[in-house]
Amino acid sequence: MSYDRPIMFWWDGEAMHPAAPVFAKRCDEVFVIGQRYNLVEHQTRDADYHKQQFAWIREAWKSMPERFADQFPSPEHLRKKALIECGYYNETIVDAGTNAAALRVALVLRAIDDFAHVIVRGPVVVRRVAKSQSHRTMDKKEFAESKDAILDHIAALLEVDPQTLSRQRNSA
Repeated sequence: MSYDRPIMFWWDGEAMHPAAPVFAKRCDEVFVIGQRYNLVEHQTRDADYHKQQFAWIREAWKSMPERFADQFPSPEHLRKKALIECGYYNETIVDAGTNAAALRVALVLRAIDDFAHVIVRGPVVVRRVAKSQSHRTMDKKEFAESKDAILDHIAALLEVDPQTLSRQRNSA
């Protein structure tokens, strides 16, 4: 059994100890006594740093020219589209057999997920879904990289300097 969420420990100078009873219980469920395990530090990120991105995206979305209204009906559409454009996505490729079938598959995929980017290339359908930026799925480093990438992307879209959005982000 593996465990995909971090278990918090404290170091006493000689050994790691579960930081709370809930973590000790998880250790009992996941680990085998006597077996060796690799320990890797999990860097958590500041909740304010995480929320800050959503604030400047909301402000950027509010200031978007009217020509983008259909393309980005909400700040979440803007964020997810920017993530996909910057390479932060999960991709599924479906060979539907014919172009007509691919068009039907694409229609269904678009209806299922309003945020997905769906492309038809002949008989093939490519579906791209933005990666989640949750604390659980993106570590501190990847989140910072994705945040900077979409900052640059959205700034270019709005034809403003990224520092302008950065200042907007800090005041939001």
